[in-house]
Amino acid sequence: MQIMVRDNNVDQALRALKKKLQREGVYREMKLRRHFEKPSEKRAREKAAAVRRARKMERKRQERDGVK
Repeated sequence: MQIMVRDNNVDQALRALKKKLQREGVYREMKLRRHFEKPSEKRAREKAAAVRRARKMERKRQERDGVK
């Protein structure tokens, strides 16, 4: 990953770097790796995330179709 510093403006380059890291999911990955996560906990977390995604997609589909 590379960020160009223009006109010696380090603050702007730092903001751009943080935004890129956020988009890539580096912060989320760092947070998850702070502590060891048991494989069963990981499966449970991923399954819960999948359920949330499925429910969200269903809500959006119903909203699009005009069903309440």
